[in-house]
Amino acid sequence: MPATLAASDLTCELFNGMSIRPRLALERGRRAESVVTDYLVAQGHTILERNLRLGSLELDIVTRQGPLVCVVEVRTRGKGSFLPALATISTTKRKHLLRAAECLWQQRFAYAPGVDRLRIDVAAVYFDEGAPRVEYFAGAVTGTPKT
Repeated sequence: MPATLAASDLTCELFNGMSIRPRLALERGRRAESVVTDYLVAQGHTILERNLRLGSLELDIVTRQGPLVCVVEVRTRGKGSFLPALATISTTKRKHLLRAAECLWQQRFAYAPGVDRLRIDVAAVYFDEGAPRVEYFAGAVTGTPKT
């Protein structure tokens, strides 16, 4: 007699060593980053990096637009999301973004010709009905990195 599985059992199913829910979230995040990348290119940005690792820190997207370098944190919002995108940036995430942006500036852009500033932006991608929608917040994260 075949066994039946409850919906909660599906989270234990493995696909390439990862349970279904985290895998779906990862795929959704990659899709959101692609949507934001297309949006930024249409706005005149040049994409420099995606998923840039700086030690233990990661930046979703790094772009350049003239003398400005932008670090873009991508957030996904779906139907039934209770919090707006900016409210999902925790104090810890903010600190990590500031530290990673400072590290990026010092390692790559502080002495780069034609670059005079770096800004941290947040892009929210809404996966409601129809095509994904991007809400963009320039300069959403400010401050100085604290260790």
